Amino acid sequence: MTELLPTKTTYRAGDRVHVEVRGLEGPAVLTVWRLGERRHEVAVTGPGLADLGPLPVGGYGVELGGSTARTAVEVTADPRSVLRYGFVASYLPDRDVTSVAENLRRLHLTGVQFYDWAYRHADLLGGGETYTDALGQPVSLATVRRLIDACHSIGAQALGYAAVYAVGPDEWAEWEHDALLTPTGQPYGLGDFLFIVDPAAPDWTGHFTADLAAAVKEAEFDGFHLDQYGYPKRAYRPDGQAVDVTASFSTLIGAARDALPDARLVFNNVNDFPTWASAHTPQDAVYIEVWPPHVTLGDLAVVATRARAEAGDKPVVIAAYQHVYDTAPSATADLAASLTMATLYSHGATQLLCGEAGNVLVDPYYVRNHPVTATTADLLRRWYDFLVEHGELLTVPGITDVTSSYAGDYNDDLDVGYAGTDVGHTPVAGTVWRRITQVGDQLVIHLINLTGQTDTHWDAPRDPPGDPGPGTLRVRRTGPGLPRIRIADPDRQARLIDVPVTADGDHAIAQLPPPHLWMTVLISQESYDA
Repeated sequence: MTELLPTKTTYRAGDRVHVEVRGLEGPAVLTVWRLGERRHEVAVTGPGLADLGPLPVGGYGVELGGSTARTAVEVTADPRSVLRYGFVASYLPDRDVTSVAENLRRLHLTGVQFYDWAYRHADLLGGGETYTDALGQPVSLATVRRLIDACHSIGAQALGYAAVYAVGPDEWAEWEHDALLTPTGQPYGLGDFLFIVDPAAPDWTGHFTADLAAAVKEAEFDGFHLDQYGYPKRAYRPDGQAVDVTASFSTLIGAARDALPDARLVFNNVNDFPTWASAHTPQDAVYIEVWPPHVTLGDLAVVATRARAEAGDKPVVIAAYQHVYDTAPSATADLAASLTMATLYSHGATQLLCGEAGNVLVDPYYVRNHPVTATTADLLRRWYDFLVEHGELLTVPGITDVTSSYAGDYNDDLDVGYAGTDVGHTPVAGTVWRRITQVGDQLVIHLINLTGQTDTHWDAPRDPPGDPGPGTLRVRRTGPGLPRIRIADPDRQARLIDVPVTADGDHAIAQLPPPHLWMTVLISQESYDA
């Protein structure tokens, strides 16, 4: 099997871009594409590293001529402007780290959450070089360091997990004076496993940030995943002081930034709490872990849209755990994951889903991750390649939703229709869900195929998609020429290709192939002759 594998998960501007070619039996040509335009070709004679040279900032598809081997590469001026988030959760002595690094390269994961690497929540490094964590999992700090080194060697950042206000039973006596209390006077907690303190208590904040700084020194983490549990929102301390936990989170994040000015900090907004505040603190992403009532594709769209509105230039990541892989055949779970990714990517967000050496998250306790089948691995690779290659149409700042301003009979500027299938601006089972965005001076239509579905739950087995038939795109012309219209689909057409366009008075018409699960349509109002 021929495979293309970038040497890094992302490249900095000015870097030479290298792609490893595996399994090639003779001479071939690598072609580099940017938004469907051929940009570069490199001849290769067999397996080994292909040097694509330095490339301008942007996302690229890389294809091997005469075969189906394909990958993507990204060049960025600011690595923190992007977060394709992955995870590791096993730190056994002498574990293999090569397969983890290869999976990160294959899926272009730029940040890795080191879940439950620490000795205890309130004592990150107290276990020495080898220990069992708070739930009895064995940890070797030597393995943690080797995994961090592996991340660094491929351009990914390693973020250590750290809960911002959690104290275990063994340490509780030292911190119970900072407890957050229920109305009946009991400490809030996570069962009887952890107890919650006020994150902004000065003694706790000093201890916590010192622990983070020590972890950077001892293990060379690039930053931290700052976790919380979504509750309480308000509470009282034992001294009777009322605590607004939103404000306490902001205080703690600020203290962490002061202690670690160069670290990458990612705070977890559980069920969107409190995104409205944390997005504006000195941390580096808008990360939201979703739970009920966020159960439908429409709910994910709303969360991602609101996060983008708060994020400014920060990347948006949604932790949407696909429990469906643990309860349904992989084929139906793959459809659920695809529709989840289509929803998030088309709304400018990425998903925390993949990690380890080829596993997906099915549970908030990341140790209970799920190994994927070969078919699922191929699917994820296609979709992550698509995300990277088309990132400037999907996840860059400044993309604007213009659906309600362009579509519909009153506007009559841009729309897509199908002979026997409804098209709508919200996700409804049995329809094609249409979203229109403006990216610079171009328009992008996202067509998500919900035909064949009986509901729009994102974490439930999905039926095979129906066939709405070919679509007719109608767009108002802005000059005497015709717009250029291109389509791409992560499953059926990986890179953008042109479709024929004809004039119809003040409008232009294009026939689109039926969408499989998600089709992206790029419209450029260029002055082509009619």
